[in-house]
Amino acid sequence: MRIDGVFAGGGVKAFAFLGAMEVMEERRFQFERTAGTSAGALMAALVQAGYTAEELKSILLSLEVSDLLQKTKWMRRAPWLSWLSVYWKLGLYKGDTFEQWVKGLLAEKNIYTFRDLPKGSLRIVASDISSGKMMVLPDDLEDYGYNPDRFPVALAVRMSCMLPYFFEPVKLKSRQGKKHIIVDGGILSNFPIWLYRDPVSGLCKRPVIGFQLSPSLKEMEQHKINNAVELYQSLFDTMRKAHDLRYMAENDAQNVVFLPIEDVKTTNFDLTIEQKEKLINIGRTETKKFLKTWKC
Repeated sequence: MRIDGVFAGGGVKAFAFLGAMEVMEERRFQFERTAGTSAGALMAALVQAGYTAEELKSILLSLEVSDLLQKTKWMRRAPWLSWLSVYWKLGLYKGDTFEQWVKGLLAEKNIYTFRDLPKGSLRIVASDISSGKMMVLPDDLEDYGYNPDRFPVALAVRMSCMLPYFFEPVKLKSRQGKKHIIVDGGILSNFPIWLYRDPVSGLCKRPVIGFQLSPSLKEMEQHKINNAVELYQSLFDTMRKAHDLRYMAENDAQNVVFLPIEDVKTTNFDLTIEQKEKLINIGRTETKKFLKTWKC
């Protein structure tokens, strides 16, 4: 059965997607189009490039995720002055190594730019905080003066994955000569399941299944706010989730595979093989449960 798939952001929690993909392949589902934000953008791109769940497991289980963290010159010279990297470079780590890794994976499948994919088959969300708006790639690239057919898919994935303060943002210069600061798409839409619903009719071209790295809507954890730090964290979390949660509540919750991951943080880049396997098993288990009751 042909479907469209949407993958949420969630950093290393995305290992759960591997288990979900295993089940989807076993049940003979094929993804016609994919979309995603942050780690979900990476998964969407690799699935659209033609990687199987088995291939992705082989690659990602052996990967030391921390190897993708490229230190800025401040961190290399004086780790105790890492705050200067955040102040001047806007992030602790550079994204070049990560982009080159993604580029290499896509090149294995002869995917370089959006021209190498069927038109409209991949959509990636990023946040343009200079202009205060959401970017959907490749759709919005022409507004910045870029030809989508020539724009690297790996760079689009990088743009969507640059978690504020953790990674340096991507600086994109528009045709008007303006510099745009691009960060993690999860700031504005961490789970863009709305992308494949027609804005006029409200209908989908084909069944859409979303993969969300959180509990069900009824089990969402309440924020505890007792101090300024917790207030900031709650504000940030609300910005990331409020739009998508409202949309799901009104439209597509019944089409979402909720993957409840509680003991792993987004930036736990030192996961062990056992922890990765646990996440994969969560993906398998919850996807099987979902498909037992899902009605397309």
